[in-house]
Amino acid sequence: MGCKSKMEDKSKLKATSTRPNIILILADDYGIMDSQAYAQKFSGEDASKMYYETPNIDRLVQEGTAFSQAYANQLCSPTRASIMTGKYAGRLGFTTAMPPRETYYNQNLPVPDGYYAHDVLEHKDNILIEQALNNGTSNSAVPTGNSHDKGKDELSIAEALKDYHSAFIGKWHIGGFGAQGYQPADQGFEPLAWFDAGGSVYYDWKKSWDNKEKTRFPKMPQEHSEIGDSGQETNEDYLTDDLTVQALNYIDKRSKLKEQPFFLYFSHFAIHSPYQGKENEVAYFENKPTKGWNGHKDPVYASMIKSLDRSVGEILKKLQETGLDENTLVVFMSDNGGIDSKITPNGEGTDNSPFLGGKACVTEGGIRVPLVFRWKGKIKEGQWVDVPVDCTDIYPTILEATGYDAKTIAKTNKLDGESVLPLLSDPENSKKAYSKETHYWHYPFNVIYNSPYEPYALTPHSAIRDGDYKLIFDWYGRFHLYNIKEDPFEKNDLASTKTVLREALFKKLMDWLKINIDERYWPTVNPDYNPVNEVRKEPFDDLFTHYKEQ
Repeated sequence: MGCKSKMEDKSKLKATSTRPNIILILADDYGIMDSQAYAQKFSGEDASKMYYETPNIDRLVQEGTAFSQAYANQLCSPTRASIMTGKYAGRLGFTTAMPPRETYYNQNLPVPDGYYAHDVLEHKDNILIEQALNNGTSNSAVPTGNSHDKGKDELSIAEALKDYHSAFIGKWHIGGFGAQGYQPADQGFEPLAWFDAGGSVYYDWKKSWDNKEKTRFPKMPQEHSEIGDSGQETNEDYLTDDLTVQALNYIDKRSKLKEQPFFLYFSHFAIHSPYQGKENEVAYFENKPTKGWNGHKDPVYASMIKSLDRSVGEILKKLQETGLDENTLVVFMSDNGGIDSKITPNGEGTDNSPFLGGKACVTEGGIRVPLVFRWKGKIKEGQWVDVPVDCTDIYPTILEATGYDAKTIAKTNKLDGESVLPLLSDPENSKKAYSKETHYWHYPFNVIYNSPYEPYALTPHSAIRDGDYKLIFDWYGRFHLYNIKEDPFEKNDLASTKTVLREALFKKLMDWLKINIDERYWPTVNPDYNPVNEVRKEPFDDLFTHYKEQ
């Protein structure tokens, strides 16, 4: 599906023989300090002293250009929606990531005015303390022009690459929990192996992926669940290895079809929970002498990183073997910050220190991620770009790299992203060819993870980065303001001293939210809130209701 007419005759294409293949590798929950090369960049520590091992991801950094200030969203589904559409996730209603939840569609309910069929009815964590705010809602499916979409149809990145062969492998999680008409094939991909869920077991996963029964949502108005497909048999019993072999087989096949370039979107489940590693690698990390470096101490987590890294190495090896190495752009990114063990209820995950917070936070540890581009002979090796960019930029960057008129497509389809390709040859952005200076995040949920500021559950947060400064608005009524260029680890909160700047950024953020985020995706004041039972030191301060009424 998809209104491909939205971009007909809008692109100026290079000759097919010179246009690169694209491989986008998206890691899951992979933190900014989980790669040795990135950890070395920010800590100055020698890689040999670290616990995790990432020689192949480090090779991408050494043979390509890495971004030190690349941003994703605070959770996985919003980032996937942004990569798929080139738009801020909040504009699409992707405000959180969820396990399977009831929606108007899968409950076969009439959709209220102003709502979308794939909006969830409710999503909340089991938070026992008093809550001043009620959660907003969230969308769960990227519109495809389906009859349920009421005229909405996002031009997916695969649809925009209209003369490429596009294939998808791995974690989808933007298809309404198995809703018919919203899966990879409906967004322009050949689905090789995929699962429309937030996580997957790493052993014995196929039964879940191939289950067509409507057990979870029997009222869905479709014959079968379209939750996934495990793809071809590889004889691998570990998920990361299985998906990698399927990717390698695809690259092999396409290497023999030289008349058409390809786009492979390889969306790993690694290193999302459940934490399950390969026995021999877990044993290796169990006994590694550097265990504990930077709070990195979980041998299972370390083994899962090892498997992810090995997958990257296998992809690079296959490109060399097939002769595709010279003309394939490899992009590596993570979908959000690592789960920070210091703020999760069970203490699991990684440690993003010296960055603050982790997954679910809009502090740097939750949204700053690795981003690397490698294109042999076309991109300078071993180069770092310190210009802030974000995940909406992936879409137009791939378009420009493949010869499309990215600026026209972005304007026609009202994308938020801007191509970062100019930064690969001008890392200082001295020519100002990359003009984007403002980035936005929106998360209208109370979350079971603790705040990095206090030992209580996270409250709804939104954020804006404008130039060097980032303002975090805690909807409970608090602000945090940082000069990220000078203070990337968010140690010096300027909210109480730079009040004029704080108010200006707050107004800019709220003006953007009013224009771009439908009200059902905003948090609301809890009418049953009793301030007497509040555990936080500061009283709740409603700073936002009057914006909704303007």
